[in-house]
Formats: sequence, structure tokens, C-alpha cells
Amino acid sequence: MSSPSKRREMDLMKLMMSDYKVDIINDGMQEFYVHFHGPNDSPYHGGAWKIRVELPDSYPYKSPSIGFINKIYHPNVDEMSGSVCLDVINQTWSPMFDLVNVFEVFLPQLLLYPNPSDPLNGEAAALMMRDQTAYEQRVKEYCQKYAKQEDVGAVPEEKSSDEELSEDEYDSSDDAVAGPVDP
Repeated sequence: MSSPSKRREMDLMKLMMSDYKVDIINDGMQEFYVHFHGPNDSPYHGGAWKIRVELPDSYPYKSPSIGFINKIYHPNVDEMSGSVCLDVINQTWSPMFDLVNVFEVFLPQLLLYPNPSDPLNGEAAALMMRDQTAYEQRVKEYCQKYAKQEDVGAVPEEKSSDEELSEDEYDSSDDAVAGPVDP
């Protein structure tokens, strides 16, 4: 049996030689982005997503970590973090699977057959169970707003809530509050 690092390299090369665009993060082969398109015959058709993949040191014995970078409306994807709730990745992963399986089988199946009874996005799950047509319309709206081809090329800016405002964004009115300075 080959070592995990050789298998990681082989699986990544196999993925890069397939129809997927892969952007490696840093110089290692453990973190990368994969450009993924919504499957035909689904409300996600036409959508394009950047998927972050992180391979653990013990890959392929331990599953990869998968997350959507740009927003997607789906019961089994956390809207804020992009984390994916997918049984085959999270619980039943096997070294028989590889990265191409993730992008050619597992993720398309997730988008084609959402599981609203095990949600990470409760709102999407509730809407899907209550009104399938409205759910599919919301999916298409998200695709048009957040999953255009140009959205995949851009890395979203991360802003923290405690980030300082620039002088243009911050209009100080301390003078009005304190009044004129006494001589």
C-alpha cells in the first residue's frame, strides 16, 4: 500500500487532469480550491462554486474537509460557513474513495437529492419541505446572486466585526458632542 502522501499527490493529480480547475493554496498539496458547477437537471444548474478542500495528514484513511466558499442555498450546507453535511464524507468515508469521487459523484448527488431531515440550514430545509417550487426559486436566486462564473475567480474578502473603519467610513462628530474648547 502506498503512503498517504503519495496517495494525496496521486489523487490531486487525477483531479487536476479531470475537468476541474484546481487552485493550490500555499505550496503544499493539502489545501486547495476546486471550481465546481451545479449539475444539469437541478435548480443549481448554471451555478459555479469555489470549494475549499483540506486533506488531513492521514488522507485517504480520513476524509477530506469540504466547504463552499461562495454562498449556496441548500439544506445540507451551512449558509455562513459553507460546511457540508454529507454522510459519505463525514461518517462513511473509505480509502476506496478519491477526490474525483467527491466532485463527480458525492457533491452532485448532494445537490440533486438534498436531505431536509438532517439540515445545516434549517430555513432551506423548512422551505423545501413546505413549498418545493419556492425552494427551487430561492436556489436559482442564490445561483444568480452568488454563484456566477466570475464569483468563482474572486476570493471573498473576510471582514471581522472588530475591524477598524477607514477615515472615509468613520465620520467623527466629537466636536459637536464636547462643544468648543475652553481657552
